[in-house]
Amino acid sequence: MPNNPTDRIVGIDPGYDRLGIAVIERTRQTKKERLLYSDCIQTSPKEDIYTRLLTIGRAVAAILDEYQPASLALETLFITKNQKTAMRVAEARGIIIYEAIRRQVPVFEYGPMEIKLTVTGDGSSDKLRVAKMIHLLIDNPPQKALDDEYDAVAVALTQSARHRL
Repeated sequence: MPNNPTDRIVGIDPGYDRLGIAVIERTRQTKKERLLYSDCIQTSPKEDIYTRLLTIGRAVAAILDEYQPASLALETLFITKNQKTAMRVAEARGIIIYEAIRRQVPVFEYGPMEIKLTVTGDGSSDKLRVAKMIHLLIDNPPQKALDDEYDAVAVALTQSARHRL
């Protein structure tokens, strides 16, 4: 890994069905962030919630251990009409926050409108516009990614913009 780990940010779009995760690196040489890693962690609906949370925790822990980021940024919980889904996403967020704090990685949270405003300049942008802007804003953007993965990159970019070097 080429640069100092203190220049790395993990961005997460939390979920328990699908969790978007991205690692970006800020460099002093260029004005763009570089995407080091992105993925959409998917759990099986055939498994019980505890197994799914364990899968999420292990995946997040492995990424934190490998990339040793300076910070982790999460999208805040978006409350839906489905309370059961909201509770499960909150449980996944708890696992993510625990894994970060256990490694002394500071955690930051941003709402959906703030993320869209930071990445596109418009807090009401749709997912397509966010994805297009990501391709303009970072080196090595994800190709043919799921929305969750793009959202994770956008969360990481928001953290980078809010906490410049």
